[in-house]
Amino acid sequence: MDFKDILTLVHDDFQAVDACISAQLKSRVPLVSEVGEYIVQSGGKRLRPLVSLLVARACGYEGRDHVVVAALIEMLHTATLLHDDVVDMSDLRRGRPTVNARWGNPTAVLVGDYLVSKAFQMIASLRNQAIFDIMSDGTCVIAEGEVLQLINQHDPDTTEARYLEVIRGKTAKMFEAAAECSAALATPEYRQAMAAYAQHLGAAFQIVDDVLDYTSSADVMGKNVGDDLAEGKPTLPLIRAMQVLAPADADLIRHAIRDGGLDQLDTIIALVQRCDALEYSHACAARESDAAIAALDALPASPYRDALMHLARLALARTH
Repeated sequence: MDFKDILTLVHDDFQAVDACISAQLKSRVPLVSEVGEYIVQSGGKRLRPLVSLLVARACGYEGRDHVVVAALIEMLHTATLLHDDVVDMSDLRRGRPTVNARWGNPTAVLVGDYLVSKAFQMIASLRNQAIFDIMSDGTCVIAEGEVLQLINQHDPDTTEARYLEVIRGKTAKMFEAAAECSAALATPEYRQAMAAYAQHLGAAFQIVDDVLDYTSSADVMGKNVGDDLAEGKPTLPLIRAMQVLAPADADLIRHAIRDGGLDQLDTIIALVQRCDALEYSHACAARESDAAIAALDALPASPYRDALMHLARLALARTH
């Protein structure tokens, strides 16, 4: 089962999600609508709403509120991207100029705020206390993860444990919220298992993303190669490389993390590729993927459960 096969399973649901997002992005302020339309047209994998839709169906849900859940999850995720791009001063995402690069930081921040407000308006409309609790707690964890990443920035002494704490907050928690909310729509029986599945899936996805920063290209990834290093972010490949390289080479990476910039990018990419850092990181991602698949044992057999399993495997094999 490839990614297109997975999307086909929830094709009608996804069309409903897109329509829901478009409707929510309509605003009496033209700039909000313009930026919103730009974001929607930029595409992206939309993995979080996909997980939400698949989990709902895998848990036996037959209503329509999962469409609203998937839409609000995507809107919240998009809001975090807008804010991240401002913090990181990024100018390229998904192969297109970022909102802050095109309209400026104030517009990116304020439209991000609008998306967060709209998402919570949608949460309120569901009149579901479980979903309200999941999302209110989850967004706090995500914000904490972003602040933890800021604390780790330019700190070459960041440990693997601190790195994992960041990605479980800033990346995996949104996956977890998407899955747990959809499970809550169906039955409380599957909430814990689906939260575990999505947390491990999100961690695998982020670790592979950090590996791709040293193995892929801007054309393939849709973002600038070496962005993490330029921003002084100590990701897992760099943390591992500093542990196993000769002291002089490790010091070069330490200085690059501390100072930021791309002056030594080519040399550092070569160093990371020369040691076992990428293999080590990919093995960590594989363990997360395996744990995600194991959590699916709680679900009854269905094409949707199979799709969730294949999605966890595809997270490891992706090139962008």
